[in-house]
Amino acid sequence: MDKKEAKRRIEELRTAISGHNRRYYVENAPVISDFEYDMLMQELAALEKKYPEYASADSPTMKVGSDIDTAPAARKQFIQRRHRYPMLSLGNTYDMGEVNAFFNRVREMEPDFTMSAELKFDGTAICLTYRNGELAMALTRGDGVEGDDVTDNVRKIGTIPGRLEHSEVPFPDEFEIRGEIYMPYKAFDRLNEEREIDEEQPFANPRNAASGSLKLLDPEEVEKRGLECTLYHMIGENLPFRTHVEALAAAKSWGLPISEHIRLCRTMEEVDAYITEWDSRRKFLPFATDGIVIKVNELDLQKRLGYTAKSPRWATAFKFQAERALTRLLSIDYQVGRTGAVTPVANLEPVQLSGTVVKRASLHNAEQIRLLDIHIGDYVYVEKGGEIIPKITGVELSKRNSEILPPDFPEYCPVCGTRLVRNEGEAKSFCPNSEGCPPQIKGAILHFIGRKAMNINAGEATVNQLFDAGFIKDSAGLYYLTEDRLLALEGWKEKSAKKFLSSIEASKSVPFPRVLFAIGIRYVGETTAKAIAAHFKSIDALASATREELLEVDEVGEIIADSVLGYFSDLGHLEFLLRLREAGVKMESGDSAVEGKVSDILAGSSIVVSGNFSIPREQMKKTIEAYGGKNTGSVSSKTDYLLAGEKPGPEKIKKAEKLGIKIISEEEFYKIINKES
Repeated sequence: MDKKEAKRRIEELRTAISGHNRRYYVENAPVISDFEYDMLMQELAALEKKYPEYASADSPTMKVGSDIDTAPAARKQFIQRRHRYPMLSLGNTYDMGEVNAFFNRVREMEPDFTMSAELKFDGTAICLTYRNGELAMALTRGDGVEGDDVTDNVRKIGTIPGRLEHSEVPFPDEFEIRGEIYMPYKAFDRLNEEREIDEEQPFANPRNAASGSLKLLDPEEVEKRGLECTLYHMIGENLPFRTHVEALAAAKSWGLPISEHIRLCRTMEEVDAYITEWDSRRKFLPFATDGIVIKVNELDLQKRLGYTAKSPRWATAFKFQAERALTRLLSIDYQVGRTGAVTPVANLEPVQLSGTVVKRASLHNAEQIRLLDIHIGDYVYVEKGGEIIPKITGVELSKRNSEILPPDFPEYCPVCGTRLVRNEGEAKSFCPNSEGCPPQIKGAILHFIGRKAMNINAGEATVNQLFDAGFIKDSAGLYYLTEDRLLALEGWKEKSAKKFLSSIEASKSVPFPRVLFAIGIRYVGETTAKAIAAHFKSIDALASATREELLEVDEVGEIIADSVLGYFSDLGHLEFLLRLREAGVKMESGDSAVEGKVSDILAGSSIVVSGNFSIPREQMKKTIEAYGGKNTGSVSSKTDYLLAGEKPGPEKIKKAEKLGIKIISEEEFYKIINKES
């Protein structure tokens, strides 16, 4: 490629990787496997090396992926503190040749050295500080310079001691020890079962579940998640150890959780044997591991080798290839998503893979089917990289017979019959009938009610029932539902109807950036919606924006600009937005809304929250603050309201009644805060 093409590709990769970093580290919802991510990173690094004039200190190749949510409201949830020593990430490879190159580079500096080979735990990094034998602080990796203080949550993890045990080796007055917090498969399966019962999106893998659990606001909830920890690196001033292995042995004697599978290696043959052994044995471990870490054992040699901007030069990680299985392709379904994209999904003969039975796998689009030369009846290789949705990666041609034929990708929507379209430069085919294709409408409603959008307490089954009964034709219809109509449907009781309607009422306080994300303009994701909302402030200003004005927004390129213009040129969309506005949904934001403030209607009011509500309790507290109120933990003579949900604390109720404090329900609370509108 020429320089112009290289520059374009570098910018494209940086944008894509930054997006994947946020989805992985902050949102805990990756959309690609670790291998696919690593290939993008390797491509970017290679291009930056070939074209150094396009190098940048802000490139993902030069920075640690950050787990700090930079949204103003999110930053207030945890205090950020600086790491005393930078907390970097490991370089990694899938090629044993690169592990050999690492070994040879070290040997050039020091011919006689040893290595520590360890399992690479698939969790979320943590840094613990102990002072005088007591746990003083726990920080996430963050951006490597500062991390979130999650000390209160870490104290609830049973394998992490709050106080060290005395042993023959005295512990230093102060030191840091780093490691990984992870969720064993058993706890992961239990958590996902609970989420499915509550109609919540299950976690894709144990790593995401561990990271999300560590960032919960309630330490008591963290304790219930079954998290565990393994520590693997000690750091501090004047530590009394000569080697890394010696330091970890001492840490183990103090009661700290150290892996029992560490092996001291003197040659590359021993490292290779360790990797080969664990590529097989890892399948029987009760937790996820995705590779092997090889470290220089001698601490003085570690210091001499030093660091790059992102990684230590004295360690590397060999990552296992994703586990794969061979099975037969029985048929292909064509699913229509909320954006109209038609995705082929393979139906497979059930096969065991990464601890679960796989029956279906994604094929992404017609181009992938063609490139893989897939026929119905083929024996195909299925991978489950990073424990994410399985996908077909190849065909075993030796098992193909002459009678099986390639599939015909449909020309018409498999649901509504509309002729499919495929835009130039895009791999996917789309059904353009967004207003009349049931899967698209239902998908748009599910997106609208999602936790990061309007956070309405419902799931797929509820949306299907309401849509199929004709009670809603789009998301705006939710705001015009009544209790009587809900009670006419099968399975609805007065209690569930009230809870659902209260959740809908609460969504009217959702700030404008999330509303903009919720309405589902194609290509406008959560981050882009925030940028657009901050720039235009209101739906009216956005609707009247020109293409040039849209392109002034940092997150908006030509494709997004054209999508926004197309959305607001549709009369049906304008009518939909009008119905949302009439229902009381926020369609604008001033400076106060950007900071999370909605109004001062509760200014001066001290409110105690007790019981369960249609929304999480922490969100209820945020709603009180957004309307100017103050949350307090206990009832006193200064309390103005006791906001009581289901199963409130009896002692709080009793004390409120004794003091004459007004007790209000969730429904009454929403009436109070919506008086202004």
